[in-house]
Amino acid sequence: MMKKSIVVAMALSLSACGPVTRMAFSPGPQLATVSVQASKLKKLPPPKEPVYAAVYSYQDLTGQYKPSDKVQTLSRSVTQGADTMLVRALQDAGDRKWFRVVERGNLDALLKERQIVTQIRKIYLGEDKVDPKVLPPLLYAGVLFEGGVVGYDSNTRTGGAGARYLGIGGNADYRQDDVTVSLRAVSTRTGEVMANVMVQKSVVSVGLKGGAFRYIALDEILEAEAGITKNEPVTLAVQQAIEKAVYAIVMEGARVGAWSFENPAQANALYQEYTSEKAQVTQRVKVKKARPPSNMGPYRGSVPLARSNLWANKKS
Repeated sequence: MMKKSIVVAMALSLSACGPVTRMAFSPGPQLATVSVQASKLKKLPPPKEPVYAAVYSYQDLTGQYKPSDKVQTLSRSVTQGADTMLVRALQDAGDRKWFRVVERGNLDALLKERQIVTQIRKIYLGEDKVDPKVLPPLLYAGVLFEGGVVGYDSNTRTGGAGARYLGIGGNADYRQDDVTVSLRAVSTRTGEVMANVMVQKSVVSVGLKGGAFRYIALDEILEAEAGITKNEPVTLAVQQAIEKAVYAIVMEGARVGAWSFENPAQANALYQEYTSEKAQVTQRVKVKKARPPSNMGPYRGSVPLARSNLWANKKS
């Protein structure tokens, strides 16, 4: 009887490992996920004229390492390639109609390659000056986009729930981190910061676990457990925050006159939606006025507590 129970338990364990094994091996390479915010960014109405933009650097300014309960790790909490995400988000704005992004992140390599072209044509073709049709001048940016990932707060909200009855039960755990990005548009001609926005995105992790531990006979114990954890990718959260920041800075720049939409009528609905969203955020973070202490007696709400106590002493 004991041998049969062991065989059945081993069979159940192996059958349960099947789905877990299939989950452990991910499918082949896929194109990057297109978020809802990216789709919204691509649907922006076209501008009156495109803006030539450049991104020199957009780095992780938090300096935080990935938290670990066991050993110290040298991995960063957020991606170190946020500048490439910003370039892609700028190109996605209006489906490549809003910004024409020029290369500045690796400018040295670009200039060296142009020097190679100049030297080759000088040596083999005898050109003292390169034909502008062959090697036209570089485009310059009218707007610089700067900023970075300025905050990563861990465990801003944690929680869970669970129940167990007669050795059978389960529990759920919840954890939330917050990542904050900043983006500003700087005029190349004057150096003025024309628009500046900050966007916060939550990173959620959820875990579900269930198990059983029971005596099924006097000398036999049944023990089983299963669980799954879903962690939102931090890189995807940073990407969505940057896409939202680009959308917001387009709206802010249009509001202050740094650039404009081709058709103002199409932009009115977007203006109203953006203004309403800002108002909702302001309403959520508004601090409520503190109520006066309940022991102020008849002077509640009009006289400070210290004066109330002073007058009470005089009456006595």
